[in-house]
Amino acid sequence: MKIVGQRGESDLATVYIGELSGGELIEFVESVQPPVPQNEKWVLIVSTLKGCPVNCPICDAGNSYAGKLSFGEIIGQIDFMVRRRYSDGKVPVSKFKIQFARMGDPAFNPAVLDVLQELPFVYDAPGLLPSISTIAPRGCDDFWEKLTDIKNRLYAGGRFQMQFSIHTSSEEKRPELVPCNTWSFNEMSEWGEEFFSSGDRKISLNFAAVRGYPADPAVIADFFSPECFMVKLTPVNPTHSSRSRGLEGIIDPDRPETADELVNGFQNAGFDTILSIGETRENRIGSNCGMYVGRLSSNREEKAPQKHALQMLPREFPDRYRRERN
Repeated sequence: MKIVGQRGESDLATVYIGELSGGELIEFVESVQPPVPQNEKWVLIVSTLKGCPVNCPICDAGNSYAGKLSFGEIIGQIDFMVRRRYSDGKVPVSKFKIQFARMGDPAFNPAVLDVLQELPFVYDAPGLLPSISTIAPRGCDDFWEKLTDIKNRLYAGGRFQMQFSIHTSSEEKRPELVPCNTWSFNEMSEWGEEFFSSGDRKISLNFAAVRGYPADPAVIADFFSPECFMVKLTPVNPTHSSRSRGLEGIIDPDRPETADELVNGFQNAGFDTILSIGETRENRIGSNCGMYVGRLSSNREEKAPQKHALQMLPREFPDRYRRERN
């Protein structure tokens, strides 16, 4: 894999475009969250698929799909970003979050599990916090079972973050936002309660709240226990897909008070509730949901001008980076 594009602002986010041996493009991101310094919180967001087969209308990653990324192609994204800053693999960051949440749903790719099993032995990173964000597709039972085992063995005690992206409280209308055969709310709840252990971070229920699609706290409280689940509310990113389909977010990122009714409703229903609004500069950078890959796919002549932009990444993760497990 080689880097063919790069765009960003070092004090906020940088999105990288990798070209695979077959010519497919993937993207991955490193970001910070001002005013928190990078040595306190550093977030890497990596792709797990070559595009996405689901084609959610609020996301640009579903414009095409060309298969699953290999173990080496996933961990190569991480290693590229880590070793640009920390060549020795020692990451002295208090909260080093790796989100498998860029292009593609991680539950479709068993190689994600292999990466999760390797990460604690690859980097000296006491603050390592992996994060899985999923729509909970059906047909991935083996993934869910193995993920539970990995979390309990390697990331117990609040060192793992799990998120279901549900977006609406209406199971009838959810397929319009998530056009895929997914678990029901009851199935998500049952699995989540088995997955959750004392000391774990609560499982997030993410709502990129879209006007016209209910986000009813009472309905969510009927299915999900506030003891195991929390709620995260986000604006709808201004992707090409969401704009072309006329989807309007309930939460205006420039007016956080537009989320007050939702925040208060979920809190009154007993849920820990986070309003997550990123810097609007990220939309200009194109660091949301396949936005930059879409631009390069339509104009492959656009290349990053930086001298370091063309660098080779390993097809398979080098053995010299592996450590012996105890």
